[in-house]
Amino acid sequence: MLIQTSMNENEKWFEVMDADNIPSPALLVYPDRIEENIKRMIAIAGGNAGRLRPHVKTHKMAEIIKLQMKHGIQKFKCSTIAEVELVASCGANDILLAMQPVGPAIRRLFEIKEKYPNSIISAIVDSEKIIKEISVYAHKMGLEINLWLDIDIGMNRTGIVPGNKALDLYKLISESDSLKIAGLHVYDGHNHEPDPIKRKKTFDENIGKINMLVEDISKAGHEYPLIIAGGTPTFPFFATCENMELSPGTMIFWDYGYSESFSDMDFLYAATLMMRIVSKPGKNLLCFDLGTKAIASEMPHPRVKILGLENYKIKSHFEEHFVIECDEAEKYNPGDIFYGIPMHICPTVARYESVSVIRNKHYSGQWQVEARNRKLTI
Repeated sequence: MLIQTSMNENEKWFEVMDADNIPSPALLVYPDRIEENIKRMIAIAGGNAGRLRPHVKTHKMAEIIKLQMKHGIQKFKCSTIAEVELVASCGANDILLAMQPVGPAIRRLFEIKEKYPNSIISAIVDSEKIIKEISVYAHKMGLEINLWLDIDIGMNRTGIVPGNKALDLYKLISESDSLKIAGLHVYDGHNHEPDPIKRKKTFDENIGKINMLVEDISKAGHEYPLIIAGGTPTFPFFATCENMELSPGTMIFWDYGYSESFSDMDFLYAATLMMRIVSKPGKNLLCFDLGTKAIASEMPHPRVKILGLENYKIKSHFEEHFVIECDEAEKYNPGDIFYGIPMHICPTVARYESVSVIRNKHYSGQWQVEARNRKLTI
């Protein structure tokens, strides 16, 4: 696969003056660019940080949670119990586990709720069995917990389709003395249409499904529910709707996949992969130390966009090695440093125990990727 890239000298925001002090491969983050992305998220939300519930799975770091809190964001969305505990330890007001808790996760969720009573802890659900299990545990602990009914509008991953069964589950939660219905959780991760007009058309169709369910809930005698909706691709569309919280994730760092697919969205790359040439195994070949253990590898190539390197072909990818073919290979030597933008940033972050923080082109320390672990203390 031929990758065509170009980079003007004045665009080399990613370079690190003291990179010799950073072992590679390394994930670098740029706080000034992260903050700019936070500001752009808030602007899309109409300047109201209270509408945002950004997803923690993208970064899994306390420092980024605190940066968002600094800008007025107090609600967060998580994929794992460890992420919930991390956000709670940062003192956030409102934390959603966007994964139906099953097995020991139910107990662990209540233990976090006990440990951090000043944080609202909630979860999504789509199963009568799990709702009843959570209700029994809540009654046993003498605690009330908020639940969001997870609605499937076409992704076919989790949730329940709008209809009578959804109404029944909504009623079941509402009538429990140990549960509180918080609203609806709606994720449209299947709407990855690059053309914004087509993406908006699919969004409008999905909004129709949501509105019909909301009307049915109201007709059944319940208050109009609050809705947590969307991911990054449809974030700007949901931002135009009333009574909705917004849960973008990837745009905190942005990545090559989203920038190529969604040219209508204006965010900054705020994380790079630093790699070094470790070998020149043949004519026009360069081998980097960016193996599959150092970057998300669940998708086909290209898995990374190498910055500042003109046209190249990806030849092979191994656990510790990444080989490309490049006509300019003779210009470079083992030890030379390159930077790249990952195709998929979220699982790439989870490859690293810590990231190197870059301020004004200089290394300024490490941030721990704490919630890459499945368990913190609970």
